[in-house]
Amino acid sequence: MTEASGGRSAQLKHTGLRPGWTTGACATAAATAAYTALLTGDFPDPVTIALPKGQTPAFALAVEELSEGGTGAEAENRAGAEGGPGEPAGRRATAGVVKDAGDDPDVTHGALVRVTVRALPPGSGVVFKAGPGVGTVTRPGLPLDVGEPAINPVPRRLMRDHLAQVAARHGGGAADVELTVSVDHGEEIARSTWNPRLGILGGLSILGTTGVVVPYSCSAWIDSIRRGVDVARAAGRTHVAGCTGSTSEKTVVAEYGLPEDALLDMGDFAGAVLKYIRRHPVDRLTVCGGFAKLSKLAAGHLDLHSARSQVDKGFLAGLARRGGADEALAAEVAEANTGLAALQLCTAAGVPLGDLVAATARDQALEVLRGAPVTVDVICIDRAGNVVGRSSPR
Repeated sequence: MTEASGGRSAQLKHTGLRPGWTTGACATAAATAAYTALLTGDFPDPVTIALPKGQTPAFALAVEELSEGGTGAEAENRAGAEGGPGEPAGRRATAGVVKDAGDDPDVTHGALVRVTVRALPPGSGVVFKAGPGVGTVTRPGLPLDVGEPAINPVPRRLMRDHLAQVAARHGGGAADVELTVSVDHGEEIARSTWNPRLGILGGLSILGTTGVVVPYSCSAWIDSIRRGVDVARAAGRTHVAGCTGSTSEKTVVAEYGLPEDALLDMGDFAGAVLKYIRRHPVDRLTVCGGFAKLSKLAAGHLDLHSARSQVDKGFLAGLARRGGADEALAAEVAEANTGLAALQLCTAAGVPLGDLVAATARDQALEVLRGAPVTVDVICIDRAGNVVGRSSPR
């Protein structure tokens, strides 16, 4: 079964793309259904939740399990200690929802998010546990303490609020329960995320600030960049590197011996790295990436994706002139098919176009940093990982 939701099939304005739901929204729906079943014996299906911006999606349940959690003397012994309003002592309820990320290429699309609810003694409140496939925080710098399950603050608040509403509808009082959140195959899926680098081990994070996945908004990637800076700072790293991909990461490790938690998977989001480090400075930032991408940064673009910025060969021709190119070579650079072709023309003529791009990109980065106490250097590489340009630190 997959999710169903009131109004969810409406297309996103201006894009024609279908939105989806975060793991936090799915966990909230599953928790609400499981707690309702714990109190009433029946699972609401579909289960409707309210999100921070007012949406009220409904989710179909893929899993419904209600168990006694103990028999005979064991259940009797627990009866006096457990149970909120109307909760039969010793019982557990599990509900599961399949995540639908809409038209976003989300690695967690189709993942089964399960929540098991178990009653706790009165006054316990809501206690969160990481089940199989949900990670545990092992490094400082994240919005959760070390040792906590990787269930972010907004999903926690959503689950607490919805459980309180369920408790009020079925007898009053507070929700005193243990919530164990699991994601089927989550540990395997997490290998494709930032979690291992951020020190979140054992599985995925339960995420979401609005509950809605906006297709191609890239908000999750940018949030991961910010968390990467936070973790690096908390670990005492004074030198970090924003890299456009795995090849550039290998280059900066070879150049500077940086540890994994000092490497920021910048991708195309140079602006996200620079703006966050402007507010949360480190002593030194190295930006490393392909020559063509970093020529876009040199030209003033902060989003380096091919759909949102292009290599400006006229700009490269101007840099080539600064490096000693004659007008004939500059004209060839301006007409080159690719940025790499322009670089090869200049290299053959002894014009240091790679170094000029690196130095200009560094100066653009310093402009974005607006005087933040950060020293910046830039390294340009080719597709094989060879350094084809570098700036001095400034």
